[in-house]
Amino acid sequence: MEAHRGGDLPALTDELVRACDPVRDLGDGLSIAEVAEVTGTTAHTLRYYERIGLVDVDRDAAGRRTYSREALGRIVFITKLRLSDMPIRNIQQYVELVKLGDSTVPERLEIMERHRSVIQSRLEDMQWALAVIDYKISTYGGNCQP
Repeated sequence: MEAHRGGDLPALTDELVRACDPVRDLGDGLSIAEVAEVTGTTAHTLRYYERIGLVDVDRDAAGRRTYSREALGRIVFITKLRLSDMPIRNIQQYVELVKLGDSTVPERLEIMERHRSVIQSRLEDMQWALAVIDYKISTYGGNCQP
């Protein structure tokens, strides 16, 4: 998936929808199994996100979950935050602020900037770790390119 590297969440959401079914317009939404498959999460995790209020999920006439494009976008966003080790409580705080509307943009920005700083620090640590590993590989006769 090309879109994930550039950070374009709407494009990534569109790409995930196409991965489900190239001709599907998402009119009826996606099933929990489809969302789990394309996002790399589990049905259990998706139900948990719904239960704690991170994502709103519609139900069809039979009571089955149906995920809209907006819900899929939110799940993609949440999975990336979790991948970067943002605590669930911080994600919950962010989602609650989103629900309160545009007046909370400064608080949301602060949450994202604070988390970005944590990620940046971890990336720097990982670069050092990679340099140490590359050095060891080269001392054992391997050919490492930085």
